[in-house]
Amino acid sequence: MTEGRSPPDRSKANERQRMKYAKQASSYDKESDFDERWLYGAEHRTWACSRATGTTLEVAIGTGLNLPLYPPEVRLVGLDLTPEMLALARSRAADLAMPVTLCESDAQALPFSDGTFDTVLSTYSMCTVPDERHAVLEMKRVLKPGGRLILVDHVRSSVTLFYWVQRLLELAPSRGERELTRRPITHVRDAGFVIDETDRLRAGMIERLVARKPLVSTSTLRTQ
Repeated sequence: MTEGRSPPDRSKANERQRMKYAKQASSYDKESDFDERWLYGAEHRTWACSRATGTTLEVAIGTGLNLPLYPPEVRLVGLDLTPEMLALARSRAADLAMPVTLCESDAQALPFSDGTFDTVLSTYSMCTVPDERHAVLEMKRVLKPGGRLILVDHVRSSVTLFYWVQRLLELAPSRGERELTRRPITHVRDAGFVIDETDRLRAGMIERLVARKPLVSTSTLRTQ
């Protein structure tokens, strides 16, 4: 998708994504389990959640698949664009007797004050955000100085054959607006984060990172 989208364009793309995930909500857990078990690896959610500390925002919490993986001391806020997904997350949190604040909103316009969170985390969601650059800048804004950004996502493979398979999949109408060949780490670096951990796995198709918001911002980038 084109980055640097205008607000009206982001709004239209959000509505398409909301409708798509409303339809997929009931089958999302099963589909994710298959993809992660046989393609991406099932260990990455645990890797991400184990690094969360303090007051944590999970962007695109979906059905709440990550809920049981957080350390017990984390104070969690979860955000998602799709109410049908949030309803399943709310049910899962109740089953776990886990306190979590859930809200419906947009990753590109986070409804929180500057410097609210110790950690912002997102797994397998940056591929669906219409303007990932804008989302990264919003995540930086709501982090406290020194706070952590934790991302796991599928990215363009470092193996040429797999990369071209990903490109063909992106062109398939059934894929909707899901991007498989992005590299969120590019925007994380451009936003002035300090990268503390990063690795790529599964033929380079999975990228994991932990980045830190500097105590004094070095970035001149701004949200629009």
